[in-house]
Amino acid sequence: MKFPRTTRKYCKYCKNYSEHKVSEVKGRERGALKHGSIKRARKRGRGQGAGNKGKWGSKPPISQFKRTGAKVSKKTNIKFTCQVCKKTTVQNKGFRTKKLVIEQEK
Repeated sequence: MKFPRTTRKYCKYCKNYSEHKVSEVKGRERGALKHGSIKRARKRGRGQGAGNKGKWGSKPPISQFKRTGAKVSKKTNIKFTCQVCKKTTVQNKGFRTKKLVIEQEK
């Protein structure tokens, strides 16, 4: 998806509309805990006791018939930098796209 390099957007710090520079945040994603991590954590004393153990609880066995793949696209992570006050805000809601191209205006 093509996205403009600059856009006019409301700045909550300046409290008016101004030009914002668009850039993509490159970040690493951390997955869910693996089965070995949970077993190791139990030895350290995490996830003990009664009740819902959340992410430390048991994971269901992988079914032979239901093997789904990962999603083909990731959500975007765009930040907008105000050209007046130089403050940065991150987008409200990411949208799925395979490729994000931030293009220069002519």
